[in-house]
Amino acid sequence: MSLYDGVDLRLNVPHSARMYDYYLGGFTNFAADREAAGHALAIAPWLRETARANRSFMHRSTRALARAGIDQFLDIGTGIPTSPNLHEIAQSVRPTARIVYADNDPIVLTHAQALLTGTPEGRTAYVEADVTDPDGLLAAPGLRETIDLARPVALSLNALLHFVPDARGAHELVERLKSVLAPGSALVMTHVTPDFAPEEIRRITGIYQAAGTAAQARTRAEFVRFFDGWTLLEPGVVPTPHWRPVPDEPAVSDSDASAYAGVALRP
Repeated sequence: MSLYDGVDLRLNVPHSARMYDYYLGGFTNFAADREAAGHALAIAPWLRETARANRSFMHRSTRALARAGIDQFLDIGTGIPTSPNLHEIAQSVRPTARIVYADNDPIVLTHAQALLTGTPEGRTAYVEADVTDPDGLLAAPGLRETIDLARPVALSLNALLHFVPDARGAHELVERLKSVLAPGSALVMTHVTPDFAPEEIRRITGIYQAAGTAAQARTRAEFVRFFDGWTLLEPGVVPTPHWRPVPDEPAVSDSDASAYAGVALRP
């Protein structure tokens, strides 16, 4: 029996999660994904660096928050598992950490078991839910059984909201998710921006839209709005490679990153 039996993956249609997997050098992608990703790479060969810089930010921000005492994480828009995953980073610092992954993507569902192998002391869970339905997501079976929303939670929305245009209420749904989190919680986000390579990002956005994936790059000012009312941690909103870089990481230019990152705490 195949891992994909009974799951409609629409393998003839490019998919953003599989394209991202391809940029990262993964193997969970198919001809349509590689073709669309190839068109994007022809416009911007640095997209592989963009994906790696985003992944590296996730590692650094998760580690920083775990060291600061947060032991609950809600990762929405999980994507295809690529080790080390968020729970591996968090539980390497805090073995008792609890992590909930959420995604509405059947390709992620087929690989969800890889996200559930955490430490014996901690707990990981996967829920099938859509960020554009925040109330449904918050009510998803398994979420509240795993994390306690009365205690601080790190809400991770990495490389997700550029697939939710303004017409679908991106800022409003983030505010809804923020509203249920306890003081001391964190909002962790990355987002593609046109600020450094506007023509390339415009054309890449068109490739995703042509493949049936809604997409909207946002300026720094538009991205900063997601953190309204919360306190940004140093160094604030910056290109992904500049958020608390570590010495052994390869340098990535702002234009190659073409994404902003930020972490903020609820007062």
